Amino acid sequence: MDADTDVDVIVVGAGPTGLMLGAELALGGVRVQILERRTEAQRQSRALTLHPRSVELMDQRGLVERFLARGRAVPGWHFAGLDTRLDFSALDTRHGYTLFLAQARTEQLLAERAHALDVPIRRGYEVVGLRQDDGSDGGRGSGDGRGGRTDPGRVEVDVRGPGGDLRTVRARYVVGCDGGRSAVRRAAGIEFPGTDETLTGALGDFAVVDPAALDRARAHGVLIAPLEPEPEPEDERTDGGPAEGRPGGLTRIVLVDPRRMRTPAAEPLTLEEFRTSLADICGTDCGVAQPRWLSRFGNATRLAARYRAGRVLLAGDAAHIHFPAAGQGLNTGLQDAMNLGWKLAAEINGWAPPGLLDSYHAERHPIGQAVTENTEVQTLLMELTLLPPYQRPAAALRRLLTELLGIEEVNRRLAGRISALDTAYPPTAADADPLVGRRMPDVALTAADSTAGRAHELLPPGRFVLLDLAGDEELRRTVTTGWGPRVTALTVTRHEHHTDLDGVREILIRPDGHIAWATRTPALPARRIERHRALTDWAGRPARR
Repeated sequence: MDADTDVDVIVVGAGPTGLMLGAELALGGVRVQILERRTEAQRQSRALTLHPRSVELMDQRGLVERFLARGRAVPGWHFAGLDTRLDFSALDTRHGYTLFLAQARTEQLLAERAHALDVPIRRGYEVVGLRQDDGSDGGRGSGDGRGGRTDPGRVEVDVRGPGGDLRTVRARYVVGCDGGRSAVRRAAGIEFPGTDETLTGALGDFAVVDPAALDRARAHGVLIAPLEPEPEPEDERTDGGPAEGRPGGLTRIVLVDPRRMRTPAAEPLTLEEFRTSLADICGTDCGVAQPRWLSRFGNATRLAARYRAGRVLLAGDAAHIHFPAAGQGLNTGLQDAMNLGWKLAAEINGWAPPGLLDSYHAERHPIGQAVTENTEVQTLLMELTLLPPYQRPAAALRRLLTELLGIEEVNRRLAGRISALDTAYPPTAADADPLVGRRMPDVALTAADSTAGRAHELLPPGRFVLLDLAGDEELRRTVTTGWGPRVTALTVTRHEHHTDLDGVREILIRPDGHIAWATRTPALPARRIERHRALTDWAGRPARR
């Protein structure tokens, strides 16, 4: 199908980040289309896991059962391949596990979500340039703050279509979710500082392996992972909708060969080389045959200097690349999309308070920096064991770190970081409650005039949720009159005990599940003043009465 020539937002890239973002924007009432250079959905899966925070995001949108039905829960995870595993099950979440799910399947499920929200995915369209007209406000706003629309600027995107023809499509904003070599990032002039590749690994997906040899490979540090059947490509569907998987899974084998770890990632990988590497590392080639995919991957590490340049924004690998240590890349991109989607929708719809869209960079850029730094640490811990001059001290260091991970608090701290459950955005007010910026605990609760449920079950509509834990008969009328389309207000009559909520009287939950505001003020008049200020600061000016 032809690309629409004029929409609110163009998302470039139909990987997990772009699909998630497209769905979030549509949930916010935005006219969005996704442009993808590839003509077919990607069938190879570089990433294999969804970490606890990403599973929570699916839960917050009512999608989690679909993902759980396709994946396999793994309670422990790793940091730099150390022997002591990270215990996700000990964390404060209902999803204390990594969900083992191939990227191709994740993309298929997210494409189904986009399809259900009428988000067009246009394949075979390659972005070759863009120009932005920021208008009178420099690209920092698109409305009058009271729900009215203005149109101060546009972005013109030059694309090459499936037939090779060039055309221009227009949007109010463009988001580059088009990977580490992002054409959007380059066209917007956003710098991508960091380090070049110095080490590469190799992976292969094989239809045939010798099961008896796999334990020996694992004992030598080779990663072995069974893959579920591949999803059907779109052109093989018979019902016009998302397809089911085909029989016949594969075995993923991942290794770093000391003799070949300086080979450029762009150099083709052959079956014979892979077999030789396996034999050199563990004394057997594991009987690998019939490869479906062979690839190298490197440790180039870069972080975009800005996640926003006027009307152009970046998310996922377009904003940050790194070695796939602990499987954080795809997850970080999904969380970028969840943070950005509602903010950009607010900007498009004209009610975003000042600075809301800029808070995307302020909140997510430090997360990208933290991820790139911890992956560099993990890569170094692995690489040193492969270098003869450092093997003995590196082994001692790894033994020490393995021992430290046996300390419950140390393990919990690192598990929280890798799982992204400890993500907390900085509060904007000096007197903010300690809960502000943190994830909302998924406590069981009962609201007045409703059945019992969980906090995360209130979030699928993508609106703010205001929970009154103290009781104010004016709450619902006040919120409905002033912020009705943006905020759901509930009086909670009973909730599961959670230490963090002791003394809290009201909580405003953002559409992405983080806490925007919380108060412990007992006096109702003062609390109402605080509430009005918080709603205005986050959900924009109230409607005129």
